[in-house]
Amino acid sequence: MKKLEENDIRPRNLLEGQAAAVQADIDYLLARRGEFESCVCPACGGAGKLCWEKKSFTYDRCDTCGMVYMNPRPSEALLHDFYRDSKNYAYWNKYIFPASEPSRRERIFRPRVNRLEQIIEGLALAPESLLEIGAGYGTFCEEIKSRGRFKRVVALEMTPDLAQTCRERGLEVIDQPIEKCGVPEESFDVIAAYEVLEHIYNPGAFIDTTRKFLKPGGLLVLSCPNAEGFDVQTLGPVSDTIDHEHLNYFTPGSITRLLEARGMGVHEVITPGQLDADIVRNKVLSGACTLNAPFLEHVLITHWEEYGSLFQSFLADAGLSSHMWVVARKQ
Repeated sequence: MKKLEENDIRPRNLLEGQAAAVQADIDYLLARRGEFESCVCPACGGAGKLCWEKKSFTYDRCDTCGMVYMNPRPSEALLHDFYRDSKNYAYWNKYIFPASEPSRRERIFRPRVNRLEQIIEGLALAPESLLEIGAGYGTFCEEIKSRGRFKRVVALEMTPDLAQTCRERGLEVIDQPIEKCGVPEESFDVIAAYEVLEHIYNPGAFIDTTRKFLKPGGLLVLSCPNAEGFDVQTLGPVSDTIDHEHLNYFTPGSITRLLEARGMGVHEVITPGQLDADIVRNKVLSGACTLNAPFLEHVLITHWEEYGSLFQSFLADAGLSSHMWVVARKQ
């Protein structure tokens, strides 16, 4: 199978339109800058020092656990308004998701479902109910529902356009925050939240809430950026991962610390990313940055066909990809 490339999931011919939508979202947030709030490290409560600045947003790195976080950050109320009105999310729903869904389903969502099923089988679980928080276009829920493993699959999606798309796919949908969803506590055997935790105003409160809705011994599966990953560390604020929506950049150590402090036993932390090397290579080829490292030039540019895939495999296996998975169980 052809290796996954950035263009497969973010078609280049649609990026100009997306850029305009992103800028509209940034302008929306900055117009309400007075509603931003200062914070301490969301993982451990420690203090931090300035790490990155990008498009009038600032990010600190915690002196204690190494997590990177936006500070100050939009208030919880502002975030709710933002995701309801986001031009970028509407654009993804109308253009990028439909155009890239075949590749996303084949290269991201089916492997994601396969990985979840492997985790369930490895732990000898027999779950009946699953909630996905941040279901987006609904592809993951649709795919796992088709496997017949779960009697109930629920998609939680707060962005109106995306929630409607999930409904049109025949999914059971919750379009409210999980703490206001009206579902009884301990309703789910598995809760999955892919690329969600980085958007959350208070990650600790989010973990507390998800834990309430898990049955005893229930499984929480998260994915999020890794602040120690290759493309984030190499590109810094040039990385597209560093943006106005992402408030939290955990590390393997800081996410473990957060979960264990809130009664979740961490089963594994892995970095199965496939795109770090391709992302950095594309930034260099576009002129957005230079590497200033002969070894990386050798691997990522001069001898890409020979070493690119091998280098990406090394990053994933060594815990150095910027895409991180965390599997935890309710204790």
